[in-house]
Amino acid sequence: MSDMTDTSGPVLAADGTPLKRSLNRALRRQKMRALLLIAPLLLFIMVSFILPIADMLYRSVENRIVTETLPRTVKALSSWDANSGELPDEAAFAAMAADLKDAAEAKTHTKVGSRLNYEYPGISSVFRKTGRNAKKFDIENGGPWKEELIDQNEDWADPEIWRTIQTYSPPVTAGYFLNAVDMRVGADGAEMRPENERIYMNLLKRTLWMSLFITFSCIVLAYPVAWLLANLPTRQANLLMILVLLPFWTSLLVRTSAWKILLQQQGVINDILVWIGLVDDNARLIIINNQFGTIVAMTHILLPFMILPMYSVMQTIPPTYLRAAKSLGATDWTAFWRVYFPQTIPGIGAGSILVFILAIGYYITPALVGGTKGTFISNQIAFHISTSLNWGLASALGAILLAVVLVLYWAYDKIVGIDNVKLG
Repeated sequence: MSDMTDTSGPVLAADGTPLKRSLNRALRRQKMRALLLIAPLLLFIMVSFILPIADMLYRSVENRIVTETLPRTVKALSSWDANSGELPDEAAFAAMAADLKDAAEAKTHTKVGSRLNYEYPGISSVFRKTGRNAKKFDIENGGPWKEELIDQNEDWADPEIWRTIQTYSPPVTAGYFLNAVDMRVGADGAEMRPENERIYMNLLKRTLWMSLFITFSCIVLAYPVAWLLANLPTRQANLLMILVLLPFWTSLLVRTSAWKILLQQQGVINDILVWIGLVDDNARLIIINNQFGTIVAMTHILLPFMILPMYSVMQTIPPTYLRAAKSLGATDWTAFWRVYFPQTIPGIGAGSILVFILAIGYYITPALVGGTKGTFISNQIAFHISTSLNWGLASALGAILLAVVLVLYWAYDKIVGIDNVKLG
C-alpha cells in the first residue's frame, strides 16, 4: 500500500512559517515603508496646518487671564447680583486690592486690563492707574478698600466695570465669537450691539460678495485666454503662456502699487480718459479707495490662477469633438455650448475654488487700493493680530471665515460635485 501525503495542515513558506503569517508580515512591512515615506509630509501638514488651526480655535474661546490674575475677586463676585445696580460688598473690593497688589508685582495688571478693555472700553486705564499704587497697598492693615479704590480711581464706583469682570471671569468664553458677529454679552445674555457698532457682519458680507464677483470676473476673462492657449500653435501658445506667467515673477506689492498709480484720480487711466475727451478734467473718475479698485486689482492678480486650471483641462479635449458636432449639423455656438463647454466645467470648478479661497483671505491688496469701502474682513483680522493685539477676536473672525469657506465648499460639492474638479 503506497503512502499518502497529508495535505490537511497549513501551507508553509520556504522558511517553514505558515504562508498566511508570512504574507501578513510582508504586508505590514510594506505599509510601514509607505508610512515612513509620507511621514515628513504628514509632519509638515501637522506643524504648518493642523496645529495653527487648532491654536486659532483655542484662542477664540480661551479666557484664563481674568481668573488667573484676579482669583480672589472672581470668587468674591460669584455671589454678587450684577443686575441689582449696586456695587459689590467690601469683601469684593478687598479681594480686588489683594489681586491688584499681586498683579502689579508680577506686572500682569495691564494685561488683564487690556483683555477687559476689549469688552468695556476704558477699563484698561482703570487697572493701569490703580496698579501704579497697588504695590503700596497694606492688605493686612489697610482699608476700607471700597473707599480706597474709589479714591484711587472713581471709575471703581461704576457697577458696569464689576459686571464686566464677573461676566468674563470664566476660563472659557463665547465673548470673542459674539463680538465677531456684532453681538455682546449683556445683562440678560447675548444681545446685538448698537447699529453704529456693527461692522463685522457687514465686512463678512462684503468679503463674500466681492470674492464671488472677483471669481466670476476671472472666469469671464480667463476662459478665452485658456482657449487660445489650448488651440494656438505651439510657438504662439508658449509666448502667450510666458505672458500669463509673467505676473508670478513680479512682487505682489509692486503689482498692487502699480494699480494704485494707474487708478488714482491723477493717474494714467484718468489722464487717458481726459486726453481722449471721455471725461472732463474737473470730473475725474474715483476708481480707487473703493470696491471697484479692489475688484480690478485683485482680478488682475488672481487671473493666472484661473487660466492655468482651465488651460490644463482644455488641452485634454480632442478638437475632433467639435468637428464631429459640426459635421452632424450643429452650429458653432451649439457645438461649443453642448459639446465643448461641458467638458471644461472641471477646469472652471478647480479655478473657481482656487481663486475664491485666495480672494477671501487677501488683505494686502484691499488695504492698499480699497480704502475704507473696499477692505475685506481679513484686514480686520490682520489689524487685531498686529495692532490691537486682540488675538481672541482675530481667532474668532478667522474661525468664522474658515467655517464659511467649508460651508461653501460643502455646497459646491453637493451642487457640482468635488469629484468633477480636475486640473487636467
